Amino acid sequence: MVVVAFIHLPERLCLRACGCADMSSEDKNILSITEITRLIKDQLEKTFGEVWVEGELSNVRSPASGHYYFTLKDENSQLRGVLFRYMGRQLKCELRDGMLVICHGRISLYEPRGDYQLIVDYMEPKGVGALQLAFEQLKEKLRGEGLFDPGRKKPIPFLPGRIGIVTSPSGAAIRDLIKVIGRRFPPMDILINPVRVQGEGSAQEIARAIDRLARIAGTDVIIVARGGGSLEDLWAFNEEVVARAIYQCPVPVISAVGHEIDFTIADFVADLRAPTPSAAGELAVPEMAELLNRIHELSGRLQNHMGHRMETIRRLLDFLRTRIPDLRARVSAWQIRVDDAQGRMAPRLLQLLRLQREVLKGLRSGLMVRNPRLAIAAATKGLALIERSLADRTRRLLEGYRQTVRGYAEGLGRLSPLNVLQRGYSITRMLPSGRVVRESEMVARGDRVSIRLFKGSIACRVENTEE
Repeated sequence: MVVVAFIHLPERLCLRACGCADMSSEDKNILSITEITRLIKDQLEKTFGEVWVEGELSNVRSPASGHYYFTLKDENSQLRGVLFRYMGRQLKCELRDGMLVICHGRISLYEPRGDYQLIVDYMEPKGVGALQLAFEQLKEKLRGEGLFDPGRKKPIPFLPGRIGIVTSPSGAAIRDLIKVIGRRFPPMDILINPVRVQGEGSAQEIARAIDRLARIAGTDVIIVARGGGSLEDLWAFNEEVVARAIYQCPVPVISAVGHEIDFTIADFVADLRAPTPSAAGELAVPEMAELLNRIHELSGRLQNHMGHRMETIRRLLDFLRTRIPDLRARVSAWQIRVDDAQGRMAPRLLQLLRLQREVLKGLRSGLMVRNPRLAIAAATKGLALIERSLADRTRRLLEGYRQTVRGYAEGLGRLSPLNVLQRGYSITRMLPSGRVVRESEMVARGDRVSIRLFKGSIACRVENTEE
């Protein structure tokens, strides 16, 4: 935009500028630097009290005062400008060198230096809107800090106990969420924190609501939702305070802002983005009917597996039952061998005792004849050793046979079906035939059966059978 204006100088300045040198010194009106500077300033401000200027920013700086100082330039000229702090608060983006902008303000003159400048009261980027530029700048900033890193995103629980929702209480988003969640999983507990979703201060409300829901025990997932709208309408979800609240939230967050084509900063920071609020409800909870079908399917598979397992156990019991007679015969044989060994051992022991008595008699006779006390003492010790040796040998031999018999008895006990009955199983036989019942098809309603338990048995009559 090119601004053209004519400056009307005071008559006395015009005369002097025309070179009226023939005037006498008394008629000359000599001005001080301050006076002429003030006159020029007044003319500039009257003539350019309100202008629009387009140019490229350069030498942008912002000292501690918070004001922005910069230079606007085009291909041939440049113009200094200033944006005071109270006006800069309205900026949606950060000023950078090389940015093309459109400014509104007034031309003034800074008297101490005699420089004229543009005092800006409004500025927006050219080509791309201020909001879009602010969106891109914040997006790059948060990406650099790692807020979009996929590695830090938390998984959404399969079946949350409670869902927290941050949205407007009167918008279509909350109605869609309640409808979808209620249809998919009616018993779900929903906790709503109503907030404003646009306008000044709405971003702070959203951030506080996220933090509040995260602190409530039992909240497993939070949905931040809003219906569609323009970039300005969705801007609360592009604010840094909302992004950091989602990032710091210990509970997984689903962002459901706008329509499928709308993207906000909250979408990039959230643990999961839903294209619409309705889709967020579908992503947050599973469908109850599908879960029940899956439970029924698994229950049927478990029953089939248990049936096959029981059949395997029955076959094993039948096999063991056929082997029991052989075990009994083997145990009986070992018992006979033990008895036989004991029978053979008794005469030997008696013979040894008789021999020892004979020896003792001989020694006693020698003692009576010679009466050697030392020999008597030695003979007494020898006899005691012989007796202990004989007793030890006899005890070891008997213990070995006992261990052998005990081992066979324990093996028989492990293979006995009584141990299975002790664990709660039973054996059912038909009456009066005594035939073992292995399938429900073997009996009919009204048949009498006997159920053998670990201790005792029960006589029953069949009321019903099931496949």
